[in-house]
Amino acid sequence: MLKKRIYLAGFDVFRPDAIAYGQYLRTLCSEHGFEGLYPLDNAAPADLRSTELAHWICRANLDLIDRADMVVANANPFRGAEPDSGTVFEMGYAHALGKPVWCYTDMADSLIEQLDAEWHEDEQRHTDLQGYTVEDFGLNLNLMLACSTTVVQGDIAVCLAQMATRYA
Repeated sequence: MLKKRIYLAGFDVFRPDAIAYGQYLRTLCSEHGFEGLYPLDNAAPADLRSTELAHWICRANLDLIDRADMVVANANPFRGAEPDSGTVFEMGYAHALGKPVWCYTDMADSLIEQLDAEWHEDEQRHTDLQGYTVEDFGLNLNLMLACSTTVVQGDIAVCLAQMATRYA
């Protein structure tokens, strides 16, 4: 029986040890009965630079998602309070293709708690430090992510273990 292929989305590709960490992620996938597809599995042509390289990387990652049976994404905050925008795009792309999308995050608190949002009684809303409304649904991620994916509170190993109970 062929192993289900999982695209490993996340800002992990920016780690100093990204190649070694990708191998670790693929090993974890294998231990749970899956084949991991990591964005850095593709080697870009050496002659590409700047915008051409960016377009090549984008297409290669989309091709990996196309080949995958499902996606698992690191939805932890990256460079701010929200998940990495590239990861979120990949999650949406996979969702639009009808593929199951799972994500994991260490964040257990609601967005209101994570952002220490201020309650405005007169307006009946919470706001962030910039004055923007913070959604109050008790979710640990933006509703568009939380309602279109299976969200696991924990790390990749916890997420893969839960996925294995359903798919492997």
